[in-house]
Amino acid sequence: MKAVIYARYSSDNQREESIEGQIRECTAFAKKNGITILRHYIDRAFSAKTDNRPEFQNMIKDSGKHLFDMIIVWKLDRFARNRYDSARYKATLKKNGVKVVSATEVISDGAEGIILESVLEGYAEYYSADLSEKVVRGMTENALKSKYNGGTLPIGYQIDSDQCFQLDPLTAPFVREAFQRYDEGATMTAIRDWLNEQGVKNTRGQKMTYNSVQHLLNNRRYIGEYTYRDIVVPDGIPAIVPQDLFDRVQEKLAKNKKAPARHKAEDDYLLTTKLFCGAYLCGESGTSHTGNVHHYYKCVSVKKKRTECHKKSVKKEWIEDLVVNETMKVVMEAIMSMLMDLQDRENVNLPLYEQQLKEADTAIQNLLNAIQQGILTKSTKGRLEELEATKEELETKIACEKLAKPKVSAEFMTFWLHRFRKLDVRQKSHRKMLIDTFVNAIFL
Repeated sequence: MKAVIYARYSSDNQREESIEGQIRECTAFAKKNGITILRHYIDRAFSAKTDNRPEFQNMIKDSGKHLFDMIIVWKLDRFARNRYDSARYKATLKKNGVKVVSATEVISDGAEGIILESVLEGYAEYYSADLSEKVVRGMTENALKSKYNGGTLPIGYQIDSDQCFQLDPLTAPFVREAFQRYDEGATMTAIRDWLNEQGVKNTRGQKMTYNSVQHLLNNRRYIGEYTYRDIVVPDGIPAIVPQDLFDRVQEKLAKNKKAPARHKAEDDYLLTTKLFCGAYLCGESGTSHTGNVHHYYKCVSVKKKRTECHKKSVKKEWIEDLVVNETMKVVMEAIMSMLMDLQDRENVNLPLYEQQLKEADTAIQNLLNAIQQGILTKSTKGRLEELEATKEELETKIACEKLAKPKVSAEFMTFWLHRFRKLDVRQKSHRKMLIDTFVNAIFL
């Protein structure tokens, strides 16, 4: 029997070590039962409540190649915690001649085994749903007590041993002063530069940005308000900023939001310093007679009246959407091209193994012909056993090579790239990251 091992851990309180334990027990099970392992399929930090798992999908697809007979899992809940998915994919595997086997749960092949397997799968689904309810219930209880429920910790706070919010004596004074400076007329850019000079980091441990300052000034936790889902607890945590100062800052933020943005060329116009005609184009805005504000890019030479330029101004939304979409297209095509090139490279081992297998088959057939003609000696029998063992070993090597380098289509790659990519081109920060990373210049 030839088999593969499927191992998985979800993100809740499990680590890489759990994968090693699963593989160790599955390998011991295979060795005990004389099963040859061809490959490991491993999904890290993926829940089994969904079939949206890349290695799981690769394994199901590879089962159609008929290179292995069995999938070994540590427990059945590693395969699926959803009865519908379990039944659907096991039906597909059955058509491909592949069986799912648990290394630690003894399930017979008879009628009682069907009942036991159904009970185990139902319990796995129940356990998953029950755990989810308990987690939500526990986090709700924490919220009612204004305790830390995980997630990003705002600047100015730290968590004590009881999971309660406490003021961070190092950063809390900077938060309060940031509010005071904005109330006194400082810009967000000036506050950002001042915080960076003081060595204050944002919630990701990086330098403060304009968006970091904006989020800081809007955060209601600084007046002591604790929120979790629909739960709002006023004065639930220690306040850093007085209510009257916070309210004044919110009024100024709302007022400045309606005013022309001082930072537009720096933050809002994503193609600044990258868009060229003869000179370069910079961000500009104007108000029509209807009161609508229009944003566009305009040649800097015309704007500063240095020289004439026949290049018309272009709408900001149109040119930015065009650049983002074309960049995504080029990047995706480049990735697919590299992947297709990688899998199309000649496998030097596979042709060699296939040739050796062909030679072994020929030798076996010659010996069988000799035996049919009455030539049977002790050495003939030993040679036949040796050739049979060689053939089995070569078949295993060929299966391993084919599984290690699966043949996939460009459409399949495109599907998974789109499905799993984390980049959301609708978000400004992601659009900016894409352009900053891949675009050097755009010429109109």
